[in-house]
This record gives sequence, structure tokens and C-alpha cells, in this order.
Amino acid sequence: MRVVIAEDLFLLRDGLVRMLEAFDFEIAAAVDNGPELSRALREQEPDVAVVDVRLPPSFSDEGLQCALEARRRRPGLPVLVLSQHVEQLYARELLADGNGGVGYLLKDRVFDADQFVDAVRRVSEGGTAMDPQVIQQLLSRRAQDAPLGNLTAREKEVMELMAQGRSNAAIAAQLFVTERAVAKHTSNIFGKLGLPPSDDDNRRVLAVLAYLDRG
Repeated sequence: MRVVIAEDLFLLRDGLVRMLEAFDFEIAAAVDNGPELSRALREQEPDVAVVDVRLPPSFSDEGLQCALEARRRRPGLPVLVLSQHVEQLYARELLADGNGGVGYLLKDRVFDADQFVDAVRRVSEGGTAMDPQVIQQLLSRRAQDAPLGNLTAREKEVMELMAQGRSNAAIAAQLFVTERAVAKHTSNIFGKLGLPPSDDDNRRVLAVLAYLDRG
């Protein structure tokens, strides 16, 4: 699996390269600024891109914008974004097209090798990997709004785990309930949110997050 990495801090970039190579990923390019990222995504056509939101020369959202532009040229390009802090605007922009694997992780998660590599693989396979803190902020933003306020405490727990990209089996294991119970909760959630049920984990997560973050 070929990966393009964009991170301006040398030590972190080198660490990401070494970590992914240790798990048999091929590093197609490792760059430290926006223009080089754009070129690498265009020329290397990686299976997944791991991108810091803030890159030189602007140090604003250069990395994210380069990734979004690459996704416009190549719809569905899997992108895992790294950020120092939770920034809801960036999460919303990344999720906006609902096409292909996407992820948004805080940099703290990088230091857990298994968790980080699992996120890269999940995104590369078309899934979603959202940092729990991002999900919590998106949920709390509309926690008092209907119809989200109509969800039970258990349904909110299930929705938060869904938004992290967990399968029904993984949710059941986390909550110590049966998969049948999770399926029932999921059905109730979509009914209350006015969203059609789907067996596509990525699509259902993006739909829920898009609902939570709109308005």
C-alpha cells in the first residue's frame, strides 16, 4: 500500500515514515510543504495520503486544501488528516463530499502505533477514522437540538462509535451488547434523524456527521 505523508516537523515526519514502513506500507513520498504535497499527490497517485492540516508556506490550512484539491482531481482519494487541535471547520470540509475514505485524528493518536496504523488502513479501504474528541464536539454542538435531543443515552453512545468508523460488531463488543441490539439502535437512530438506513458503514457515518454539523 503506497502512502504520501505531509508533515513539516522533521522528527514527526521521520517517525511516521518509520512506523508505517514497519507495518509494510510503501512510502511514495514524504514532504514538508503544500506545493510538494500537491505535486506528490498528482505524480505518485498513492493509495492513501496522511496530511498535516497546517503546512508551509501559509501555515493555515494548506495541507487540508491540497488534499481537497487532490480529491477533486481524483474523487475518492483516501485522506487521513492530522491536526494539533480539534477544528470543526476542517472536519466539515473534509467530510463535505462524502466520497471515499476520510479520517481526522489529533496528533496525540500518532503515538499509539496500533491505533494510528489501524486508522490509516481503515481510511485506505474506504472507511472512516474520526478522532473521538472531534465526534464529541460535533455531538455536543447540537446536543440540545431536535431531533438529536430525542435520542436515548444508549443511542448517542452507538452513534458516537458509528461516527468513529466502528462496525456493528465492534460497537457490540465495546458496549457489551449483542449485534442485534446494535442493529436495532442503529435503525432507531436513522429513523429519528430522518436518514435512510444503510449497510455501508462509511456512508452512514458521513450522513450522520453531515446532519450533526449542518446549519
